[in-house]
Amino acid sequence: MKVLVTGVTGQLGWDVMRVLRARGLEVIGATREEMPLDDPAKARDFVTATRPDAVIHCAAYTAVDRAEDEPELCRTINGTATGAIAAACETVGAKLIYISTDYVFPGTGEMFYETNDATGPCNVYGASKLEGERALQDAMPSGRFFIVRISWVFGAHGKNFIRTILGLAKTREELTVVNDQIGSPTYTADLAELLADMVKSERFGVYHATNESVCSWAELASEAIRLRGFQTRVTPVPSDAYPTKATRPKNSRLSKSSLDVGGFHRLPDWKDAVARYLSEIDLE
Repeated sequence: MKVLVTGVTGQLGWDVMRVLRARGLEVIGATREEMPLDDPAKARDFVTATRPDAVIHCAAYTAVDRAEDEPELCRTINGTATGAIAAACETVGAKLIYISTDYVFPGTGEMFYETNDATGPCNVYGASKLEGERALQDAMPSGRFFIVRISWVFGAHGKNFIRTILGLAKTREELTVVNDQIGSPTYTADLAELLADMVKSERFGVYHATNESVCSWAELASEAIRLRGFQTRVTPVPSDAYPTKATRPKNSRLSKSSLDVGGFHRLPDWKDAVARYLSEIDLE
């Protein structure tokens, strides 16, 4: 089986490449130079030329605040290019796994969002990822695709919230972190294993895939600091204390019942994932 992976220099793409190779699959890693998503036609042609059996589309425009100033570029990369890649997959008969986000939902209330709940993004980034979902579905009437929504991503290969917090904790006695945004972290090493299971299956559909249990950003910061052995205090504050250009959802709870129905394993608890992540980056 030949699998094309986009976004290979990012946290998730790097782990997906590692896991697929460990499982003995033939892997093609596409960089932004080889497969420019700001030029959807070239992205489509790259898929057509390589003729993979499957594509795991990890690459995306993810600068949430900057997207408010670059809406067209964000929509081209996350929406139009995804549709072009999907059309190429349909042409060559390849499966497609598209990585989406909790940001497609309004982010209100306290319920766990199911895969078929009403969407309603609160910022440009979320709207662009939803456009990608819809473009994919329109371009692949065969239905040979997976849409996998994730949130709060962290992995060993790249920058993320935990790295930032631990960097600050080295020199500060106190950190203020928001506590009214609730969701689940997603460890890319765990997610990559799930995506590798999916790509070899035919159980297509929309899935939510984050680590188990929920927390606030303040709780996530506190756990990472505790595990690292720092004495830095974490002071919880409301989102209003850190105004951002793009609105953030306060409710990022995603129900993983879709994984149960699809016969896939759930990811481990987020605290377990953070502990393993810290052990992994200790080896760097």
